[in-house]
Amino acid sequence: MSAPAQSRRAQLKEAKLSATAERLEGVALPAGGAWITAAREDALARLRQMGLPGRRDEYWKYTRPDTLTQAEAPKAGVFDPEETPVFDGIDRVKIVFVDGVFSADESDPLELAGVEVERLAEAGAADIHWGKELYGVLEARGQNPVERPLATLNTALASDGVLIRVTGRAEKPVSLIYRHGSDSSDAVLHHVIKLEPGADLTLLENGPAAARFNKVLEVDVADGAGFHHVRAQGRDHERRAATHIFARLGKESTFKSFTLTVNGVLTRNECVVEFTGDEAVAHVAGACLGDGAFHHDDTVFVTHDAEACESRQVFKKVLRNGATGVFQGKILVQPGAQKTDGYQKSQSLLLDEDSQFLAKPELEIYADDVACSHGSTSGAIDEEALFYLRSRGVPTNDATDLLTLAFLAEAVDEIEDPRLAEEIVGRLEGWLKRHRRG
Repeated sequence: MSAPAQSRRAQLKEAKLSATAERLEGVALPAGGAWITAAREDALARLRQMGLPGRRDEYWKYTRPDTLTQAEAPKAGVFDPEETPVFDGIDRVKIVFVDGVFSADESDPLELAGVEVERLAEAGAADIHWGKELYGVLEARGQNPVERPLATLNTALASDGVLIRVTGRAEKPVSLIYRHGSDSSDAVLHHVIKLEPGADLTLLENGPAAARFNKVLEVDVADGAGFHHVRAQGRDHERRAATHIFARLGKESTFKSFTLTVNGVLTRNECVVEFTGDEAVAHVAGACLGDGAFHHDDTVFVTHDAEACESRQVFKKVLRNGATGVFQGKILVQPGAQKTDGYQKSQSLLLDEDSQFLAKPELEIYADDVACSHGSTSGAIDEEALFYLRSRGVPTNDATDLLTLAFLAEAVDEIEDPRLAEEIVGRLEGWLKRHRRG
């Protein structure tokens, strides 16, 4: 790099750190015990060194982070959908947060066989707690080789969330429900989940949460354990969200996560997966539907650092009326991670000429006995298929919806539980009907 280029980069870094220091001036860490205070102080120090994200950062060049980093949350009107809440028909343990604050009155008792559930505030006040080994730890590991400053900000400032320790097979899902009540709410939640060897848990999440939402989910999946995650992000039209999942997988463990996103001005979902045990499996999938002022960013980083592991990324986006979709996905295969099976697919269906899909798929491989592939496509409705359906009496709107659902099916198929998959398909059908062209 030339001297002028190095000087320019140093100036940009200095300006970034200065802006971060100004943003953090006067920020007070939440109260807590010694171990969580130490974790928060460490996160704040790391954030001051890396700086908050800017448009010149490589992993933010497709998404403007301004409204996610500014001191005050932009206002977002509270949206009241007529349909029943997602997962309403599923038997589950409900844990409710309203504008980022736990609501005991609306939540079920935090009791489930084989599962320990505690609020972050209560666990953080304890002198000794298993959360010390995980809170902020997986987030910190996920900062290399790509910095994720908004997650670090979350670790420093989150005052609510849940810590879940799973010792057996949970008899029913744990459901985190996020409700939005104030048009200026700014929610920061941090959840930690520890699955002991052989344990199994299904985690559900749904709701818009707040006008602006910053969430971190750290998941430690021990040997032989299974974690299944299905998330439906709320339909508030003006909301903004930055979510992060950091997962560490032990030997022969399973991690599967699916996200449905409909509407919202700005959504950035990051998922960082690290294989540390042989023969583990991780599937990360998502389906999004966007109309108009809609920007949706999926950023995924999977590190294979063990033998004979399988990773799969499947993301489908349907966009119209100027909506924007982003996918940034990377598979990193470390030396010695032989017999890796890595698969990555990102596709968009553009229902008009005003929308756009921006994709950056990456493979970085340092082992020689692997099977890795990636593909990314963007296109319109298949006119021949549409003509075929119309020629057999299917109305144009119905035919378009059928082809759109067929396009999204590969992502939805990543959901193992057929009840949950059926629920997601029903939500997709409802969105398509509401957004039909007149």
